[in-house]
Parts: sequence; structure tokens; C-alpha cells
Amino acid sequence: MVLAEVIVTFIATLIIIYTYYKYVLLSYWRKKGVFYVEPVVPTGNIGSLITSKVSFDEFFYDLYVKYKDHRAFGIYIFFKPSLVITDPDLIRVVLTKEFKNFHNRGIFSNEKVDPLSANLFALSGKKWRNLRVKMTPTFTSGKIKQMFAILKICGKELVNSLNSVAQAGDRIEIKDWFGRYTTDIIMSIAFGVQSNCIKEGDNEFRYWGKKIFELHPFWRALSAFAPQVLNFFSIPIIDRGVTKFLTKTFRNNVEYRQTHNIVRHDFMNLLIQLMEKGYVEPEDINDIDKSPSTNINRLTFLQAAAQAFVFFAAGFETSSTTATFCLYELAQQQDLQDKLRNEIDEILKKHGELTYNAVNEMTYLHKVINETMRKYPPIPFLNRICTEEINLPTTNIHVPKGMTISIPILGLHRDPSIYPDPDKFDPERFNEDKLASRHHYAYLPFGEGPRVCIGARFGYIQTKVGLVNLLSRFKFNLDPRTTVPIISDPKSSVLAAKDGIYLTIKIRN
Repeated sequence: MVLAEVIVTFIATLIIIYTYYKYVLLSYWRKKGVFYVEPVVPTGNIGSLITSKVSFDEFFYDLYVKYKDHRAFGIYIFFKPSLVITDPDLIRVVLTKEFKNFHNRGIFSNEKVDPLSANLFALSGKKWRNLRVKMTPTFTSGKIKQMFAILKICGKELVNSLNSVAQAGDRIEIKDWFGRYTTDIIMSIAFGVQSNCIKEGDNEFRYWGKKIFELHPFWRALSAFAPQVLNFFSIPIIDRGVTKFLTKTFRNNVEYRQTHNIVRHDFMNLLIQLMEKGYVEPEDINDIDKSPSTNINRLTFLQAAAQAFVFFAAGFETSSTTATFCLYELAQQQDLQDKLRNEIDEILKKHGELTYNAVNEMTYLHKVINETMRKYPPIPFLNRICTEEINLPTTNIHVPKGMTISIPILGLHRDPSIYPDPDKFDPERFNEDKLASRHHYAYLPFGEGPRVCIGARFGYIQTKVGLVNLLSRFKFNLDPRTTVPIISDPKSSVLAAKDGIYLTIKIRN
């Protein structure tokens, strides 16, 4: 009898909980009269995400394809209502026109529990605004031009390391090689160390770099959609080993430079200026603000370390992903590979060597990279949080404070009504006439508006230098081990191939 009563009580409790979820917590969009995707208790609409059945890019792409005609529609993140926007005009409202209402990303950031999470990408409100003002001068074309020598050295090292492989006509997993290249660049520029990843492969710098992105989809979903849960339980999202290693590396090299008065033209030097002076020295010395800096204006050590961390995390992974997919496509279309190689040869011959200006003259290379990010955006969706309630223009949707807005970038980039024959890799989509005819907010590899990626210019130049070095020396073909089309890795934080991308590499004639 006792067991029967326990079972009955348990079943009754489950029925009550289910009913409460189904008809109370998951009734928001129905009561508002807004179209929504039918949720499932208790995960809402993200069950397939947190169980790794689909990747983030597939999840939002599928939503876009099925429901884009609604322009904006509701989903549920667990029991929390969220809004997905698919219309470029509405995306412009969220990212730019009404930015004051949507200026936060809403992802996890807690400098006490997880100090490296207090970075420019994750911060919100006044903290983000103040830091953005300080950081903007670090990514001017003049500052990046000063760092170009480091990119050039790493590009040559990449070529030298691949020479022996190319002589044998062997295959390579290209994402790994580009990851080693970009890790060497950013560890040098942001942390002031020679990581030697190109030469050594899996050393400690590569290990901890990969560790940043080894996050279970459940925790990734909490970080992106329910950071308050992590805050409530004081759970850090960044691996503690990563935090310890990168913080120690940054501290050791900052102290070494300060002790020995070493000045290099790199990102670490700019962060040291922000710690010591509270501002970045401009290229023109006459432009320096003469007002005395205060301790309030200066970055603390941990604040500076957090910016070095996000520069590393975002810079090495997204650039290596873009370069990887670029060669994947060029390996399948030898005519495009030859066309790009001819441009590279012609401009290098004109300048006599690889220079910052030479790279910026390679217009076809720029189109090829843009088309790569069109078809394979490294970050497949954007999030914003409503910070001040608003009636979304041209809709019947009232967006309350605190609601998450998601923008499915991959869906936009592969929409046949915007990009005809979207699966075709065609750099000519980025000719001037095509650009002028397309909605500006239908192409968002770096986001848009005041929170557009601050490192976009650096990302371009880093990717271009790597590709120029490789294509000027080698020819690439697709290895049979590589799947066509790509199967997305559901465990990856960025768009990635599940089983890697293998290419055969040969020294060009």
C-alpha cells in the first residue's frame, strides 16, 4: 500500500509539473497571439541542442528555413520565451536603429567568478560601452599595419613547415595547420610569447587553445541563453586550467616588458598602455589627450588579461575556420584557385614582396574570403537581449525587457531568395553591383551596428596573409577522406566539419 501511494503521488506530481510547464510557463506566445514553434517539456525548443543531436548552426538554420516567412517568431529556451528574427529590416532595427533597446548580447560574464569572461565580447551596459571606447584605437589600420611583420613571419613559417609534406604530395588536415598558424600569431601579438605551434603541433599552447572550445552543448546553451543560472550557482564557463595558464602567461610577459622597458608594436603593448595610462597612444603624437589619466580610466591587470583572452579565443578559431573552408572550396574549383593565385602572383611581383598594402590590393582575394564567410559564417547566429521594452516596428510583437533575440546568420547567408543557388561557391556575388542590390543586413559574418566585431579588420588580414603564403607556393586538391558536402560538428562552438577537412598539397610548378 505504501509503495502504491508513493507511485501515485509521484505520477500526480509529474502530471502537475507537466501541466504547469505546458499550460502556464509555455503559454506566453500563445497568449500574445504571436506565431511560435511548438515547445516540448521541459527543454522548450532546444532539446536537440543540449543533447548534441544538432549543432547550433543547424538548429538556427532549420528554424530559418521552416519559419522565415513569419519575419519574427517565438521559441522557448527551456521555459523562457525567446524571439527569432529573420527579416533583414527587423534585424537592422535590433542591431542598429533601436540599438539602445538591444545593446547587450546576454551571454555569461562574471568577473568575480570567471575573470576572463569580463571581456569586450561578453560585457554589457556601461562596462561594455566604456571598454569599447578604450579598445577601438587598438584595431585601427595603422596599429594593424605595425603588427604586420609578425603575421609575415608566421606565414613564412607555415610555408616552411609544409614544404616537406608538399614534396611528398601528402594530405594534411588543413584546419589543424591553420589553427597552429593563427595560434602562433595571436600568442605573439596578445601574450608576447613565441608559441611555436607551427613547428611543434600539439604543445601546451595548442592544448589550452583547443580547451577553450571543449564545452558541452548543455553548458554552451546555458552560457548563451540562461547565464543567470551560471551566475546564481557561481559556475565559471571558462575552464579553470585555461584561466590559470593564460593569466600566468600574460602576467609573466607584462612584468618582463615593464621591468626591461621593452616596447613592441603589438596588442600586448596597447593593453599595457591601457593599464598604465588609461588610453592608447595614437599614431599622431599630437592627438594625445593632455588631460591626466586617473586610476578609474586605467584597465586593471585582470581586465587587460580578459581582453587578451578574447582576442586569442575569437581570433585564432574564427580565422582558421574561414581559411579552412576557403581552401576546401578552392580545392574543388581549380579554376577559382588558379584565378586567385594569378592575382596573388601579379600583385606580389608588382610590390616585390608581401606587404600590408599588397594584401589590401588583392580585390579578388577579398571577394573569395567574403564568399567563404557567406557560405560558412564562423558564428552562425547572433544574440541580443532587450534592455528596454519596445514594440517591434511593423509587427504586432511587444518585446519585454530581458527577452533574448536570436538572428540566424547561416539561414540568411544561404537563403536562395537573397543568394541564388546558395550552395554554389561564387566570389562574384561580392562584385560592387551585387553588393549594391542586396540588403546590407543580409550579410553579417561580423555582426553589425555598434557591437560589430571590433577585430574584423585584423581577422581579414590574418586570414589573407595565411592564404597568400600558401597559394603562392602550393596547389591544393580535395582528399577523398573529406566529405562533400560538409557535415557539421554538433560539439563545436563555431561552424566546423565533423570529421575534419583533408587536402592533398603539392608544390606548384
